[in-house]
Order: sequence, then C-alpha cells, then structure tokens
Amino acid sequence: MTAVPRLARSASARRAPRQRSGGPAGRRGRSGLALSAPALAFVGLLLFLPIGQAVYYSMTDWDGITATWKGPGVYLEALSDPLLWRILANNAMLLLAVPVAIILPLGIAHLLSMRVYGWRFFRSVYFLPTAVSWVVIGMIASRFFAQEGDLNHLLDAVGLGALRSDLLGHESTAIVAVAITFIWSQLGTNTIIFITGMATLDPSVHEAARCDGCGPWRMFWQVTLPQLVGFVQFAFVMTVISAFTALFSLIFVMTGGGPGYGTTTLEFQVYQSAFAQGAFGTGALYGVLLFVVMALIGLAQVRRAR
Repeated sequence: MTAVPRLARSASARRAPRQRSGGPAGRRGRSGLALSAPALAFVGLLLFLPIGQAVYYSMTDWDGITATWKGPGVYLEALSDPLLWRILANNAMLLLAVPVAIILPLGIAHLLSMRVYGWRFFRSVYFLPTAVSWVVIGMIASRFFAQEGDLNHLLDAVGLGALRSDLLGHESTAIVAVAITFIWSQLGTNTIIFITGMATLDPSVHEAARCDGCGPWRMFWQVTLPQLVGFVQFAFVMTVISAFTALFSLIFVMTGGGPGYGTTTLEFQVYQSAFAQGAFGTGALYGVLLFVVMALIGLAQVRRAR
C-alpha cells in the first residue's frame, strides 16, 4: 500500500527539475540571452572578426591591396626563422625586468607608508614618471645612455670614467638600457598601486603583531605582504602587459629597434614588417604570434592566481 505513494513521490521529484527549468528561472535565462545577443554580436563584430581577418591575412602574401594565399606553412617557416627567436629573446629580457619593476616600487611604497621624513614630497617625485609620455621618456633615456650622454659624464665626475660605456651602441647591451628605462617608467604606477593597497590594510592586525613582538622586517613579510597579494597580482599583470604591448613608442624613439635587432620586440616587429617593409601579411603573422603569447601568459597568470 505504501509503495505506490513512494513511487509517485519519486516520479514527481524526478520531474521537478524539468519543471523548474521551464519555470521563471528558465524564462529569465532565455530572456537574458535574447537581450544580450545584440551586444554579443556587436562585440563579435568588433573583436572576433578582426582577429579572424588577422589570422587569414597572416597566411597570405599581402601588400595591403592584394593577398596571395600561402597557407598555414608560413607559421612553420616563422618558427624556423632565427629572427623570430632573436625577437622572443628580447621580449624575454624585458620579462625578466618585471620582478624588479614590482619589488622596487613595493619597497618604496612600504617606506612611504611608514611616513618617513619628506614622504609627501617623495610620493610626488616617484609618481612623476606616470605623468610623462613614452616619447618623452624615450628621448630622455636616449640622451642619458648615449656614449656622450649624462650617464658617462656622471661617471667621469665621480672618478669612475673607466666604467664608461655606450649601452645603446651595442646589440647585446641596448636591450638592457631599454629594460632599465622600462623599470623606471613603471615605478610611479606600481608605487601608487601598493600605497593604495597599504592604505586599505587593517591596522588592528599590525597592532596585534606589534604587541606579539613582531619586528619591522618580520611585520612586512608575515603581516603586510600577505594582505597585499591581490595588489601584487594586479601590478604584475599590468606590468607584463606593458612589457609586451606598450613599449613601441619608447623603442621607436630610443633605439628604433636597433642596433641590428637588439631591441626589436614582437610588437615593434609588427610595425617593421607591415609599414617599414610593406609586408602586411608578415606583420599580421607577428601580430597573431603576439596575441598567442599574451594569451598563454594570461592563462598562466589566471591559473597562478587561482
């Protein structure tokens, strides 16, 4: 006698999810999809269509007017070209500068948060690079690192003339000058990010740690830094993006991609191939490779953040 009601209840329980999926929640989901469809189509038109066109033209011999199909083999040719690996090595050198561009502003922000003498003045000074354009930074850096530039004159003035060097005149050292300039340019932005993060910290946590006998160094590593993980990740992502996609103006003014290919990055090679050499198909190919590299780095950062 009790089996039938139980079977009825179990059958109704199995039917319940299907009923709920067709209920108000399901209607809201379908309505939301219908309302967002125009926006998705617009984004697809402005984003995915150009990406698809870039992928297509990267497999052609395109001079900007006519395109001759060459096929996916162009990617194998590019991967076997030593020039591509030379360019990727330059990007890797700039990527090695990212930790310095994070650690140095973090230390400066920590000192400024301690309200050292003149901290208001120094906060304005460290923020100054953020207000200067890449073109101006490149002009200043090219004069500073030149053979007869300010750096060598400064070395002569302090009796270290034996250390004189022409960083911008050698293919192996020009990228070092670009990396140093890049670190300086990121100093203000990352310092402000970390100062903002430190202003949001709970002071009671630091008071409790201080009452437990925690010193300044231990306080920073075990109390302050763990609370700034989100800000460090944000600064890291923004700095990596700048290293790969925001240095064209700096390199164009500072070195022009030279000497040789000493400071040519993927971003700069897109311009060189397309507009300096007229090979728009090759420029599209380097653009697609840059997109793939940034996508892989982004996925790695997201996985690391999780």
